[in-house]
Amino acid sequence: MPLVVLCGRPGSGKSRRAAELREALGGPERPAHIVAEAEGGRAALRAEVERRLSRRDVVIVDAGNELRSIRYELYCAARQAGTARCVLLCAGGAGGPDEPPFEEPEASCRWDRPLFTVRGDEALPLGAIRAALFESAPPPPHRATRTQPLQSCGFLHQLDRVTQDVLAAVLAAQRSGAQPGETIRVPGVAEGLVLSRPVSVAELSRLRRQFISYTKMQPSDENLPQLASMFLQYLSRSIQ
Repeated sequence: MPLVVLCGRPGSGKSRRAAELREALGGPERPAHIVAEAEGGRAALRAEVERRLSRRDVVIVDAGNELRSIRYELYCAARQAGTARCVLLCAGGAGGPDEPPFEEPEASCRWDRPLFTVRGDEALPLGAIRAALFESAPPPPHRATRTQPLQSCGFLHQLDRVTQDVLAAVLAAQRSGAQPGETIRVPGVAEGLVLSRPVSVAELSRLRRQFISYTKMQPSDENLPQLASMFLQYLSRSIQ
């Protein structure tokens, strides 16, 4: 079912609007869930959204979503799930000096539309939001987000083995006393991994499952030599 992506600066009222949307859009036959920012950052938020997306439930993302790249990832998740979506910009608020820059959504960008904006105590445009979510056909999955058949029987085996080896190297380095900021090396891979914090087995395993899922969408035997480097880059981007 549909995905509503809230975005805005701190203090703009996103959590209040998320609660209003859950009350207005949910019901006995159509549960509505709020997914909020939590420990684990961007990767954890995306994973929870993907877990919640289904044919029955409404998912409301109560997070800053200040970067276009974050909103694009959520757009891709909705397309892959075959569900409608919209973006609600909560205008106002004021970010502090330590807040990340806010890239305001633009209706001209496909991942930011349909776009609705509310300010202060304005009433939500519920009629337009319902029409966008429940009366519009969702866009067909893009070729890049549609699951593709594996090109060779050995690809999945290699993907599984390589990602296991990378996780084993990261965990072994942490057990040996590697500190945040140090470069972790994986045997046979030129590229290293620098972590900003310790990472648990559970988080690494979850990121591995996500990477495997994304890589299987566009499998190519040409990528086999780069799988370890690709996974290290994915871990570096996902672990903040």
